[in-house]
Amino acid sequence: MKGMPGGMHALMKQANQMQARMKKMQDELAQRTFDGTSGGGAVTVQVNGDHKILAVKINPDVMQAGDVEMLQDLILTATNDAIKTAKDTSQKEMEKITGGLNLPGLF
Repeated sequence: MKGMPGGMHALMKQANQMQARMKKMQDELAQRTFDGTSGGGAVTVQVNGDHKILAVKINPDVMQAGDVEMLQDLILTATNDAIKTAKDTSQKEMEKITGGLNLPGLF
């Protein structure tokens, strides 16, 4: 950054520090797990911070009902709930770093 005016150099340094903190937070969030449920706990889905499904748990009572469409809906709802929780948590954590600035494409 040689030849940059002092203010611009400081701004670039701050931007690089923020980028490093954001990367570290993204890595930490990727390791966390988030649960989503539906049907009063009949179905639980666990995802990680990268929104990959890690586990699906189905209460055996749901299987006895024999309603395939209901089970499919419960799985979808629980999965979407888990992903929403992961996204909301990620957004809140990133806002701590960015001070609430909306930086599209960075996370």
